[in-house]
Amino acid sequence: MRRQLIYGVTFLNRPGFLAVNSLEWSPAFCRLPPFQDSPEMVTTTIPAANGSTAPEDVIEIELKEPWIAALLAWMLPGLGHVYQGRTGKGLLFFVCVLGTFFYGLYLGGGKVVYAAVPWEQQYRWQYLCQLGVGLPSTPMLVQKSRAMKDPDYTGFMAPPRRGPVEWKDDSGHMSTQPNELAMWTLKYHPTFELGTVYTVVAGLLNILVICDAAAGPLVLSVPEKKKKKAANDEGHSS
Repeated sequence: MRRQLIYGVTFLNRPGFLAVNSLEWSPAFCRLPPFQDSPEMVTTTIPAANGSTAPEDVIEIELKEPWIAALLAWMLPGLGHVYQGRTGKGLLFFVCVLGTFFYGLYLGGGKVVYAAVPWEQQYRWQYLCQLGVGLPSTPMLVQKSRAMKDPDYTGFMAPPRRGPVEWKDDSGHMSTQPNELAMWTLKYHPTFELGTVYTVVAGLLNILVICDAAAGPLVLSVPEKKKKKAANDEGHSS
């Protein structure tokens, strides 16, 4: 016997996707079912290629344990889908999300991913979004703890140091910057801010990947009333 996820969905005439009535949609699809210590497998269904939703035609997708899939999808983008057997989709998410994240890291000289510290951007919200990428972003938490013990600590994903910093630009001119963050902004201008945006977007994209791993494919569909109205209008026009 298999548990089946039911979210009040209707089906769209498109293979490979669940469809939710746009007038009745709710974020319930992102809610994970409660954990049960059971060997039963969670499944969801999608319509056949011809749009048929008959029980004998629909395609069943094994989601296995959604909470495990969601955890794996956070740890490494796409890993939750590989766990479910949706390998192609998992590899696509892995390349797209981590490609975006590491490209942003490259644009910012490896300095755009760091956790908030009391002396610099203590309300920095960007790192919360960057954590959405999972394990590749977690070194910044370790580096934060080290920097809290030693404010002069530097390293990969370490937060900027406090206090004035001497910096030599490309022309050889020396200047004193108020802190290391100001120096990074000048040194990697104009791509420092752009790199931050890329890493934030990657983290937010992986939140959608996690939802897909937990609840299966989803698209919005046209409500049946609108479909009938469009059909009637087309019949009248002809």
